[in-house]
Amino acid sequence: MGQAIIAAIAADPRLVLGGAVERAGHRSIGTPLGHGLTICTNSSALAHNCDVLVDFTSPDALDANLDAACATRTAIVVGTTGLDARHDIAIDRAARDIAVLQTANTSIGVTVLASMVEAAAKRLADWDIEILDLHHRDKRDAPSGTALALGEAAARGRGTTLAAVRTTVRDGVGPARVAGAIGFAALRGGSAAGDHMVVFAGDGERIELIHRAESRDIFASGAVRAAAWLAGRPPGRYTMADVIG
Repeated sequence: MGQAIIAAIAADPRLVLGGAVERAGHRSIGTPLGHGLTICTNSSALAHNCDVLVDFTSPDALDANLDAACATRTAIVVGTTGLDARHDIAIDRAARDIAVLQTANTSIGVTVLASMVEAAAKRLADWDIEILDLHHRDKRDAPSGTALALGEAAARGRGTTLAAVRTTVRDGVGPARVAGAIGFAALRGGSAAGDHMVVFAGDGERIELIHRAESRDIFASGAVRAAAWLAGRPPGRYTMADVIG
């Protein structure tokens, strides 16, 4: 994702790359980026040199990147997934001082899909909802952050929370499906960039809303579009829906 974002920045005449950060000990540290820049380990130094940070790292790295952004009053796009309640609290705290756009997926198509899911869930109140995601073999979190975000959209459409209706584990012989539940299934294999399907299953008919990512470049271009939009915004939490209106 880092390489894809660097390429997307280079292709956008509005933007200039301010630098890049990797974890200490990574083999890419010191790699030249052009214009006198190299990949470094200091997110604070990077934040001093930027209007917007774009974070596609890991949950363990998010706190330090948020701290760097807050210290320099630099906006930040957070595309890292696998976050928990502690990270949400940290993002809320940072958003008091800086503009933060946090999303599980920077794809424009997925952003539109989420609005479609919410609308369908509201209108199909008694239909069953199942969400499936397929990702490459190295993806560690399951269900994906995008799958969970789609589940949250469906739950909003139903006037509830995902925590109240989420079902993720089915194995062996168990009870029948609970009415109103939102089910998840996660597939991992190969080099799949990310496919998501939301199934609305009624009696005698079914609606399937599907988004297939053919390349990671769509996430990079969406992140760069979000960064350009976020620059100069007042403190607060923003989403990709704000970016595309």
